[in-house]
Amino acid sequence: MTQPILEMREIQKHFGNVIALAGVSFDVRPGECHCLLGDNGAGKSTFIKTMSGVHQPTKGTMVVDGEDVTFASPREAMNAGIATVYQDLAMIPLMSVARNFFMGREPVKGKGLFKRYDAEAAGKTTMEEMRKMGINLREADQAVGTLSGGERQTVAIARAVYFGAKVLILDEPTSALGVRQTANVLATIDRVRKQGIGVVFITHNVRHAMAVGDRFTVLNRGQTLGTAERGHVSPEELQDMMAGGQEMAQLEGSLGGTV
Repeated sequence: MTQPILEMREIQKHFGNVIALAGVSFDVRPGECHCLLGDNGAGKSTFIKTMSGVHQPTKGTMVVDGEDVTFASPREAMNAGIATVYQDLAMIPLMSVARNFFMGREPVKGKGLFKRYDAEAAGKTTMEEMRKMGINLREADQAVGTLSGGERQTVAIARAVYFGAKVLILDEPTSALGVRQTANVLATIDRVRKQGIGVVFITHNVRHAMAVGDRFTVLNRGQTLGTAERGHVSPEELQDMMAGGQEMAQLEGSLGGTV
């Protein structure tokens, strides 16, 4: 079995007296899409922020490429190849696709006082990288706000891949998209996985997870309820775990089956 790129071992995260994560273990392997499912309040956001260096774990160990690591900031995580695409995408709508693609890492030409932004190189690279993801832009200079939600997601994903992501963490990338845009984003995830990059797909939509996932881990109240591989779990079982099926069954029993 391939060694995981990223491992989270018995991760705990406390905020004062509040226990947000109570010993969560999770890993992702090269070329794998590992889906992390959970309802609102399950601890998904806290977990990915811990994974990406926003929070430091209270207890537990993080391992990247077989070595223990501690990330003091998201930049340190990015330098280690752990890239996160959040729901808000951190894009400027009126700025061009190319400018958004290279934000903070713009290619330059010339030297010294004559150093300047290389718009031609930026545009060419942006068009090429988007084409690899199945998106044919009209031009790299068009405002990113003119793209659909799914296309903007693809820009963010392509940007992370281009700058060397080994693990790509996607925070609810399909939550606000229509059917066609969702299909495009899921196809992009599949393309990324086939490049040998590990994908962590955070979602509460079981159907979307089942479309691209290789493994599925359910998070509930800061704890994992187990991990299953594709073909060994049904959508109904995942949905039941997410919704607290055992708790509902106990409640039905205590109320005499009236729920």
